[in-house]
Amino acid sequence: MFAAEKSKLKKAHYIALGFVVILTLVLLRLPERATAHFKLALGSVFAPLFGLAGSAQHLAGKAGQAVVPARSLARENEELHQQNDELRLRLGQADLAMRENERLSALLGWARTNQWRKVKLARVIARDPANWWRNIHVDLGRRDGVHPDLAVLTAEGLAGRVVEVSETRSRVVLLGDPNCRVAAVVLDEGRKGVDNGVILGGASVVDPSVVELSYLSRSSAVKPGQIVETSGLGGVFPKGLIIGRLVDCHAMEYGIYTGARVKLAVNLNQLEEVWVLWR
Repeated sequence: MFAAEKSKLKKAHYIALGFVVILTLVLLRLPERATAHFKLALGSVFAPLFGLAGSAQHLAGKAGQAVVPARSLARENEELHQQNDELRLRLGQADLAMRENERLSALLGWARTNQWRKVKLARVIARDPANWWRNIHVDLGRRDGVHPDLAVLTAEGLAGRVVEVSETRSRVVLLGDPNCRVAAVVLDEGRKGVDNGVILGGASVVDPSVVELSYLSRSSAVKPGQIVETSGLGGVFPKGLIIGRLVDCHAMEYGIYTGARVKLAVNLNQLEEVWVLWR
């Protein structure tokens, strides 16, 4: 039975081969025009298959090309972010340098025009964590000629005095500290002395920029807004250094003398450079 089926298959192959040979002979004998028509008919049958394969290949190529630009764009985007961050950092550094240059230029200009000719610029290098508002450390010391009880000021006015000196640095107590008492005078609009008193310390725990002025006379005519300066009577601070302006005044110790609060001219929380004044 198996031999019979095998014989049938061989017979089918011979028939197909014979058909192909006959078709080939027929095509060879057909006129050229008929052959062209026949080829065109065969092409119309198989062309859609070839077109589909070509389209699939084209789409695959496009997809591959799209993946590469997406990766490239992501990389370029990351590089742009890095460049942007770097430019922002440089811009911030440039702005900081410009503001520091303006501040130092103003300080040097003040040094040339102020009446206190013998001053030396010092940088604030530290603050005492236990007494943040009332102590600073500056980068001038014994080798620079600094000694205790020298006045420390800014272009706005008095800031404090030197209390401790090492070879390369000094500690300064600021206005409002009990160890920085200052003999003061209240001036009227004509800058004439109205009354004398003493800056003893801070007047407010909440606001360190306000200090207490005590020992004004009982019948003192001082009033808010008047300027307060050093009187020169204490022997430590020269006369004429601005301390601040009066905020208010009030009777003290059963009316024996008058006290007042003074708003400091110097912002003690923003000290970066100060001047040490030689007497």
